[in-house]
Amino acid sequence: MRQLWGRLLLAASLGLATAASQAQIKVGQTAGFTGPVAAGVKEITDGAKLYLDAVNAKGGINGQAIELLSLDDKFEPKLAAENAKKLIDEGVIALFLSRGTPHSQAILPLLEQHKLTLIAPSTGAMVLHQPVNPWVFNVRATYQREAEKAVQHLFLIGMQRVAIVQVDDSFGADAATGALKGFEALKKQPVVHEKYDRTKPDFSKIVPKVVASDAQAVLFIGSGTAVVDGVEQLRAAGSRAQLVTLSNNASSGFVKSLKDNARGTIISQVFPYERSLAAPIVKEAHDLAMAKGQAEVTPAMLEGFAAAKVLVEGLRRAGKDLTRTGVQKALEGMQKVNIGGLDISYGPKDHTGLDYAELSIIGADGRFKR
Repeated sequence: MRQLWGRLLLAASLGLATAASQAQIKVGQTAGFTGPVAAGVKEITDGAKLYLDAVNAKGGINGQAIELLSLDDKFEPKLAAENAKKLIDEGVIALFLSRGTPHSQAILPLLEQHKLTLIAPSTGAMVLHQPVNPWVFNVRATYQREAEKAVQHLFLIGMQRVAIVQVDDSFGADAATGALKGFEALKKQPVVHEKYDRTKPDFSKIVPKVVASDAQAVLFIGSGTAVVDGVEQLRAAGSRAQLVTLSNNASSGFVKSLKDNARGTIISQVFPYERSLAAPIVKEAHDLAMAKGQAEVTPAMLEGFAAAKVLVEGLRRAGKDLTRTGVQKALEGMQKVNIGGLDISYGPKDHTGLDYAELSIIGADGRFKR
């Protein structure tokens, strides 16, 4: 207990936990607030807090404020599971916005054991969609769909030599499956398909192979700093290939990390364009951000914002006497619920929630363009 309290104090000091001193509805989050995906995790959590803070300012849920307890798992699956256990012991009503495929998988055994929902894991892994886990409620499209769409786009714009570089874990394998579906549909094959270790990325042997293949485009499947390092080494080796990565890297922090290599990089997106105020969910997030003095809404923030809207809707529908199983039943009963121009639906045979996917490109100003 003392260790958990210390972690919560640390999270609060970094601005990672909602400081609601009298909160009565506890929601737990474990994610990599430090480590290779820290920039994206911070942005997605900031987006969720935009909405949660607005709800709490209006009285919360039935007069009860929502408290987000956030623990740092350093992007390590084992620590993610340990954090989840601590949060469960703290009495959280649900888990929320975990980050990473193996990390979310590490939590799954705890859900059935404690009859606890995991809402909006920040991963598009197919394993969290099919077969349907009754305790997992996704709020985004799958990585397979993103990767398949990206490959099809590359060939549509005239690319003929496309390489795949993927992290060697369940996330990488899942996304690569979608990419290979795209190749197969076009009766093509990647000119190079290489894997790298997630914990100790080493591109010294991979980069020469990509360069030697004369790849016109590289689909880089990985997270945060590993992708940044790989891209930097590709460019240093002379490759001018079009770079493509997936929505897990759709944060302004990731773009800044790319530095001069950012311009022209394609990144898939699973929510509407974050600067399109014609989309109600974007307008709502933008207005709340401006009221807080925040300069912009990023794609990662928008994902967190949408996730929080689904969480709150589930809590409202669960009634005054909140229980973990009550939240699960409330979510599963949601059909065509409008969260701002996007309809969320769940059912016993489908926990995907949304199936929206498109592509964006980083412009000269460091912003996403569609």
